[in-house]
Amino acid sequence: MVSDYPRSLAFWTGPLGFTAAFTGPGQKFACQTRPEGAQVMIYERDGDWETVLLDPPFRRGRIIKIYVADVDVVRQAQTALNWPLCVDLHEKWRDLRSRLGSQREFLVQDADGYLLMVVQGSAKGPCRRQTDGLRGVTCGTQPSCRVYRIRRP
Repeated sequence: MVSDYPRSLAFWTGPLGFTAAFTGPGQKFACQTRPEGAQVMIYERDGDWETVLLDPPFRRGRIIKIYVADVDVVRQAQTALNWPLCVDLHEKWRDLRSRLGSQREFLVQDADGYLLMVVQGSAKGPCRRQTDGLRGVTCGTQPSCRVYRIRRP
């Protein structure tokens, strides 16, 4: 839910690059999409759908993660509007259990305080092989992962 439909619509369709898939101008809602498949629906507060007291910021600890093809383009659009970033663009490596993965990301808040993580793809690091003490065991996620021998001491 948003507090100012026109302002939120401009934010989502402007620097974040979403386009309206369908709108309900009379009810002040819009379902929006990005070419990569991300979707978001904004709806101006009107008393319906409010199950708890909503005080700004509305996020209540949530982060909305949006995958984009080119994070630099979205960040430049944010900068052009002088919209403040919570965390500037950086590369982040994370443990994905069977391997490491990286993504380029930045965080920004919309007008209602929702925290958005804008992310570009991921690169994958080396496979993490586990052993049973006698022979290697593949992680099974990549064709390049092979069983390998470990010599016992």
